[in-house]
Amino acid sequence: MKGIRQLAEHLDISIGTVSRALNGKPDVNEETRKRVLAAAEQLGYVANQSGRSLRQGTTNVIGLMIQSSRETVENSDNFFLTVTGGLQSVLLRHKLDLIMLPCPHDEDPYEYLKRMVARRIVDALIISETHRVDKRFDLLAKAKIPFVALGRSLSGGNSSWIDLDFDGVVNSAVDRLVAHGHRRIAISAPSSDINLGFIFVEGYRRALERHGIAYDPALVIRAKSSEQGGYQVADELLRLEDRPTAVILIYELMAIGLYRRVMESGIIPGRDIAVVGFREAPRAKFLQPPLTCFRTSLHDLGVELAEILLSNMPAYSQEYPGKARQTVWPLELIPGESDAFRLTTKK
Repeated sequence: MKGIRQLAEHLDISIGTVSRALNGKPDVNEETRKRVLAAAEQLGYVANQSGRSLRQGTTNVIGLMIQSSRETVENSDNFFLTVTGGLQSVLLRHKLDLIMLPCPHDEDPYEYLKRMVARRIVDALIISETHRVDKRFDLLAKAKIPFVALGRSLSGGNSSWIDLDFDGVVNSAVDRLVAHGHRRIAISAPSSDINLGFIFVEGYRRALERHGIAYDPALVIRAKSSEQGGYQVADELLRLEDRPTAVILIYELMAIGLYRRVMESGIIPGRDIAVVGFREAPRAKFLQPPLTCFRTSLHDLGVELAEILLSNMPAYSQEYPGKARQTVWPLELIPGESDAFRLTTKK
């Protein structure tokens, strides 16, 4: 069945009556409505949503823009899958659909987003992997498209965002390690200019300063956020003349590669070097010794993300009053055995 005209001809009634019956209008006889719905199902009629969207000026679709790369696929720990579960639980209340917009790794995210905006395929957007200066904020504001960012930026002014508490994590990790006698503490940082890396490093610098420890840029190792990146971090740390006694990782799966490299050198995590991961991840649970890391509910994060977005959309804002426009999402320390030992002398 190609369209409503063919359905009307099949039933020998007007197109207007068929349309009103399909859309549940009250001025259609109940017997006629049942007849129209039964015929539509029998003949496989599906409403032309693009035409309806064009008439109404809405798509009832929310877009989630992510970066798509081989690294993302190979090292995925279901972060976005879990977040989208929370997103969809909220969007379902309003019969809104969610689509993923994967930007290829070799394309400028700004240019990719410009194309999506020009096509008007969504009513609102969630952008992720924000940069220190991110032109996407201004683009969406000028286009008057409601949006929320998963990650903060220096761009955007009062634009809505929600971000993990990278500063809180690194401060808690440094406090814990210093309490165990560590003074030579390294961290991993992203090799890209993603903004969370700046927040993480600045938090680390301030935490060291609170404890009277000098900041050493040689202890900030930049690598890809992957298992291979963790292997690289360990390899670079092992080459240092004055090796650190502890390391804090920006991405939890890096611990897998780091464990492998240090053990190749006869160094045992949790005995010879203290390791603190970022977020608890299913694959990292199999590490021995168990990794000290941080826990949060990604489902609840997705719920909050969706509600902040809807509070910015005129059609739904009254249902979500008082939502904070900018939120730092907390994480809870989960002690493991990877940093449980204490130094007998401070280095």
